[in-house]
Amino acid sequence: DVQLQASGGGLVQAGGSLRLSCAASGFTSSDHAIGWFRQAPGKEREGVACISSSDESTYYIASVKGRFTISSDNAKNTVYLQMNKLKSEDTAVYYCAADVGDCVVKAPFLGISATLGQGTLVTVSS
Repeated sequence: DVQLQASGGGLVQAGGSLRLSCAASGFTSSDHAIGWFRQAPGKEREGVACISSSDESTYYIASVKGRFTISSDNAKNTVYLQMNKLKSEDTAVYYCAADVGDCVVKAPFLGISATLGQGTLVTVSS
């Protein structure tokens, strides 16, 4: 089974930065996609970013493009989400998720069969 462990959340002031990490294990396919979702209080969960292992293609929702960067360290089986210029509306619980194959081009970037890991809370104070 795929295991995902997210970490790196915390409290940061608006305009600041955080880096989330997602340690992944248990993949049975060499091609897989890992993405980040977030869920703010009272809102639906939304896909934020995704990276495909096959060609390292990356995808972002419009509201984070240019501020967030998703990357992978294959040697460590870890995917990162570097979040810069954070805004109060980025406050949410962030989850990493994984699925076989490539990211879907449109948000939420992963299908309903994706495995979701535990979340890490990001709080941006204004």
